[in-house]
Amino acid sequence: MQREDVLEHALHVLEREGMANATLEMVAHEADYPLQQLQQFWPDSEALRYDALRYLSQQVDAWRRQLMLSEELSLEQKLLKRYQALTECVSNQRYPGCLFIAACTFYPDASHPIHQLADQQKKAAWEYTHELLTQLEVDDPAMVAHQMELVLEGCLSKLLVKHSQADIDTARRLAEDILRFAQCRQGGALT
Repeated sequence: MQREDVLEHALHVLEREGMANATLEMVAHEADYPLQQLQQFWPDSEALRYDALRYLSQQVDAWRRQLMLSEELSLEQKLLKRYQALTECVSNQRYPGCLFIAACTFYPDASHPIHQLADQQKKAAWEYTHELLTQLEVDDPAMVAHQMELVLEGCLSKLLVKHSQADIDTARRLAEDILRFAQCRQGGALT
């Protein structure tokens, strides 16, 4: 049994069924492994949820690092690349939504390990955006990062339910507008 294979299947089940409904049995069925074999590594659904979210978090962190190091993309392109990634997911019939938001909702206790993992991922996303905005020297990069992350999280939340490419397109345009507006403020065009 390949751990990563099971975790990929778990992510698919979480995306499709939601945090509250996804079970170890569903993942076993989708991954085509006996339930007892999965239970050797994940005794219950919560253990699998934690491991799947940690795996996703590692993937997202690696993806962001690659973007930060890319010399082919402008800073603006790096900020907006997440929307292209979401479009690719939808074109592959994947609707990731924001499993981290769902995790915080399903595990509201801030001391719960799954809530903490999700919160760390949200902070890392904000820091990525803030770093790029700081490099762009926009006016008030912290506020603009909050605005851009709010748009992205809204888009991801809608993807959990609606599975709509149109929502991704709208969120991208809104993020572009926020970025342009911040750059105009920085240049003194709005004073």
